[in-house]
Amino acid sequence: MLAIFDHDGVLVDSLLFHQNAWQILGEREGLPLTPEFIHKTFGMTNPSIFRLLLGDSVDPAELQRYSDLKELCYREIARDKIELMAGVQALLDGLTDAGVKLAIGSSGVLPNLELTVETCGLNGRFAAIASLEDIQRGKPDPQVFLVAASKVGIPPAISVVFEDAPVGIQAAKAAGMRAVGVTTTHPAASLWDAGADEVVESLSGYDVARLVDVLRSAANGLPH
Repeated sequence: MLAIFDHDGVLVDSLLFHQNAWQILGEREGLPLTPEFIHKTFGMTNPSIFRLLLGDSVDPAELQRYSDLKELCYREIARDKIELMAGVQALLDGLTDAGVKLAIGSSGVLPNLELTVETCGLNGRFAAIASLEDIQRGKPDPQVFLVAASKVGIPPAISVVFEDAPVGIQAAKAAGMRAVGVTTTHPAASLWDAGADEVVESLSGYDVARLVDVLRSAANGLPH
């Protein structure tokens, strides 16, 4: 059994850090990055965001430069300020105690994810991390979650994804995984519409035992 966590908005409340980083990038580089655009594209890969902003013909080298600068801004802002979302530590502990492997599946760059792991004392807790560097296609494509499951060696059918964005829910379902929506950045209705199996306001007090029962039932249905 495997539990895959999206990073931004699920493990950590990083929205403000990212918004500030995008705003700084826009000011430095003269890019039309409005608060509305930043919120609308939250959870998408950087290449997808920049192509949406600048058009498909944007120079790949320039796109990479913008992306690197934005993530550098994020880490400068977020360093020593990142905290786990409410309920996450207890959920990670409960899943581990129940024998569920843990992974991160995010369209964020690996240094951002590693910063969270280090800052929040999570070294050694995750069996795998799948990041932007591992994928060619962003959510709603299921690639990032399939990569995470492949790294751990656990079938998608006995994997669950914790996500806060509709595109992430769609990716989880396309991967053949159970999807738990968390309403940290998007309303419950949009997560249900995307295909979530359940939606919660917070991960505080999450019912690990019930989830493990669901995953075990799925495991029993797999061919041996």
